[in-house]
Amino acid sequence: MLYIRHMIRTQVYLTKDLHQSINEAAKRERKAKAQIIRDTLEEGLKKRQKSQKNAGDALLELARLGEKLNFRGPKDLSKNIDKYLYEDD
Repeated sequence: MLYIRHMIRTQVYLTKDLHQSINEAAKRERKAKAQIIRDTLEEGLKKRQKSQKNAGDALLELARLGEKLNFRGPKDLSKNIDKYLYEDD
């Protein structure tokens, strides 16, 4: 059975330079302009998603940095967390 992707027609406005770049890429790669645009959008969106980190990613990065720097907190941190968070030194 042949699977056909469902396409949605979308209209966008392009600068002359961008339009020319798409035409050149289509000729160079021997692809349809629409395929060049779809490929470029997919690549750009993947890069965007990779660059957007969530709080969990940030915490993991911080933990890795602590391991790399061999950082050690107080040995009684879990027992006295409120003291370390809320009391002045």
